[in-house]
Amino acid sequence: MGLLRGVARTAVIAGTATAVSNRVSRRQAGRWSRQAEQQYAEQQYYAGPEGAEQEAVPQPDPTTAKLDQLKQLGELKAQGVLTEAEFEQQKAKILAS
Repeated sequence: MGLLRGVARTAVIAGTATAVSNRVSRRQAGRWSRQAEQQYAEQQYYAGPEGAEQEAVPQPDPTTAKLDQLKQLGELKAQGVLTEAEFEQQKAKILAS
């Protein structure tokens, strides 16, 4: 009977140790996960908006953009979509900006 009691005690101790070890592992994994999430959030904050790490796309020259708008406006007038008055009004807006 003493041998059986010793084996049972060892099984209980081993089971308890395993449960405690698993709990510690889960808690530690949770901590690491939270730390990783926090570091990721900080990196995103310092990196700026989404895609900020990519190369910046060169912005078109404002003069070129105005010329393109005026060309489109002229095409719309030529197609009869805009009247002469509408054309002049939109042209004045483009040139004023």
